[in-house]
Amino acid sequence: MASRPATLALVATGGFLGAMARYGVALLGPGLAGTFLANVTGCLALGYVFYTAAATERISPETRLFVATGFLSSYTTYSTFALQTTEASPAWGVLNVLGNYACGFVAVVLGRRLALGEWR
Repeated sequence: MASRPATLALVATGGFLGAMARYGVALLGPGLAGTFLANVTGCLALGYVFYTAAATERISPETRLFVATGFLSSYTTYSTFALQTTEASPAWGVLNVLGNYACGFVAVVLGRRLALGEWR
């Protein structure tokens, strides 16, 4: 495992890059669509990284810190999701909540299946 300063640098660098990627997604798809895309693709990536790291040695602890704790924590956005949901009409708000959670859970499962080679 990396030293404390190295760990902080990994998380900070990953966080910076994740925030920049999130901004890019917001430019491509502003509003609910961009947030949905970031959250679902982030869930897919997190499922893949977590289960790859847990089941194999293909992802080091340092890479997991950089990607999962740093990049993906900045890339996905619960606070924006919550704010946009409260600003949407009631019907869109309900659809946004259901869509983000349903698709997010499915994306994590797909990430796990990709990581573990569970395609049958």
